[in-house]
Amino acid sequence: MRFKVVIPARYTSQRLPGKPLAQLHGKPLILHVCERARESGADQVVVATDDERIQDACRAVGVTAELTRVDHESGTDRIAEVAKRAGWNDEDIVVNLQGDEPLMPARAIRQVAELLNARSDAQLATLCTPVNSLAEYLNPNVVKVVSDRSGRALYFSRAPIPWNRDGADQGLNSQRKWQGACRHIGLYAYRVATLSRLTELPVCELERLEKLEQLRAMWDGMHVVVAAADETPGPSVDTREDLLQVANLMKV
Repeated sequence: MRFKVVIPARYTSQRLPGKPLAQLHGKPLILHVCERARESGADQVVVATDDERIQDACRAVGVTAELTRVDHESGTDRIAEVAKRAGWNDEDIVVNLQGDEPLMPARAIRQVAELLNARSDAQLATLCTPVNSLAEYLNPNVVKVVSDRSGRALYFSRAPIPWNRDGADQGLNSQRKWQGACRHIGLYAYRVATLSRLTELPVCELERLEKLEQLRAMWDGMHVVVAAADETPGPSVDTREDLLQVANLMKV
């Protein structure tokens, strides 16, 4: 099957300014992410950025990089601009790979594209992994997902879902049961027509409350299919400390 990977990359980052160009083992972070995308077997890899410095770093090693508008509110909007400019067909599959995921397995990138390709009833596809601890389960920075028996997402939340009532007879802080919960991986596959539709939708109340863009798609009635990742991704890079951690993990 054929699919494209677009990597949105903004220069500005509150916790790590200039993050896409942060040096990781002698080259910019964004180029490590591009390598993962190329390893996935995508027929096209494009970086969608708002900054010429990022574009220059990519083009210097032969990576396609497109300058997009600086006022986009999300990576999805940036990807949609690239798709429209390129004239991609409505049925083309595009994977949204975040620019701070140098440890995203190439297999996961291909898997999410294959998942959407296999499910003509779905508009978006994404992946998850098991929650591994109570701390992870209760952490609002870890997005959880619940889905039905066919794999259709029912809800995404920063809250601990599904909530085991019998495991917390004294309220939130008494919860001791987390087994069976799933952590969402922020990796998406869409068809180009879905990308276009998403950019037309207003921010819904659920998205505003949770700060989770995928809830906009669900609010509109889109079918989001979820599968367990074949390979678990390593940590993303949000801070200088994360960058050091990833550097150490990449030495192994």
